Amino acid sequence: MTETRTQVHHPLFARVFDRISRKGEEAGQAEHRQRLLDGLSGDVIEVGAGNGMNFKHYPSTVKRVLAVEPESYLRERAQQSAEKATVAIEVVDGVADRLPAEDGAFDAAVASLVLCSVPDQAAALDELRRVLRPGGELRFYEHVVADRPGLARVQRALDATVWPRVAGGCHAARDTAMAIRAAGFEIQRCESFAFVPCPALPTAPHILGVARRP
Repeated sequence: MTETRTQVHHPLFARVFDRISRKGEEAGQAEHRQRLLDGLSGDVIEVGAGNGMNFKHYPSTVKRVLAVEPESYLRERAQQSAEKATVAIEVVDGVADRLPAEDGAFDAAVASLVLCSVPDQAAALDELRRVLRPGGELRFYEHVVADRPGLARVQRALDATVWPRVAGGCHAARDTAMAIRAAGFEIQRCESFAFVPCPALPTAPHILGVARRP
């Protein structure tokens, strides 16, 4: 394992995200996070932990969480959240395509509203597969490309122009379920639903589910 320092720096977006995510909790995101993490146990890695909104939802059956977050402002917020959590959480610097962890070190991995913004989704998923033990779970909760052609066209147009620039590298039109399968995971469960926690209709289509490393 090699230590990595990162240069992810979105100071304005990080502060906006911090506020929006807290409003999203009140709008129903807390219930989604609870379902995402329900039943987890053992050693868990969370990639792109952001400001740590998931931390209070981890069940007591989780032994420890390694929370990876490259953006310094959000990482500081995550550390504050970790100090209030009821499970052991270590917040570290790192990026999704070079996770600071050994092969097969974790029983489960969590990707929550992050696979939309990683520069290389396939590389990030390969890393998640690498650090999971055989049979380990990937829990995912992401906004994705719409199944309605009209909205999907709008999403792709935004991705090609302004959206990644104003939203911290976020992409609205990624087919994340397909990418998870392409990375060699077996999807056990995948729910699709619309959710608009803030005025951002292009990111309304969401998926939430469980995949397993063979």
